[in-house]
Amino acid sequence: MFDHRRNEDTVTATAEFPALTSADRCDRCGAQALVRVELASGADLVFCGHHARQHEPRLREIAVAYRDESDKLSV
Repeated sequence: MFDHRRNEDTVTATAEFPALTSADRCDRCGAQALVRVELASGADLVFCGHHARQHEPRLREIAVAYRDESDKLSV
């Protein structure tokens, strides 16, 4: 189903697990999403950096795939 190649614990994008765009919004607060989590049910959740960090330990426990794109932010 997914290509689970890892790069520092981040899943590489595939056709089934697309990269996030500026249109993707955090499921908690509506900010731009930087993390996508796929669950075993096939559902996915997206979070801003703040909420992803807040819930990361539990998300990583239940995730089939975890894609963190926070490195795309310009500093």
